[in-house]
Amino acid sequence: MDVLDIAESWAQKGHGLALATVVETWGSSPRPAGSHLLIDSSGAFEGSVSGGCVEAEVIVEAQDVIQSGQARVLEFGVADERAWQAGLACGGRIRILVEKLA
Repeated sequence: MDVLDIAESWAQKGHGLALATVVETWGSSPRPAGSHLLIDSSGAFEGSVSGGCVEAEVIVEAQDVIQSGQARVLEFGVADERAWQAGLACGGRIRILVEKLA
């Protein structure tokens, strides 16, 4: 099942949702632009934006987006201390848009 189909199903059940989308990559990145990670208000998720490298950080940020309704852009790369802590040591950079769906 596609992440967007899952989003529709979760929204029909009343879950608060955020969608994280890889909007730009540079160098070696674990997932291509257009990759999605769906997060609900309980922290459940489907999909991937980094093959597991930064998902935990994106899920935390998504919880804030669900609460506030304010979209945000996250950027991770090897020069970013958060990326090293999160495990993005592939040599590339990724930019991820996190926006509230429901």
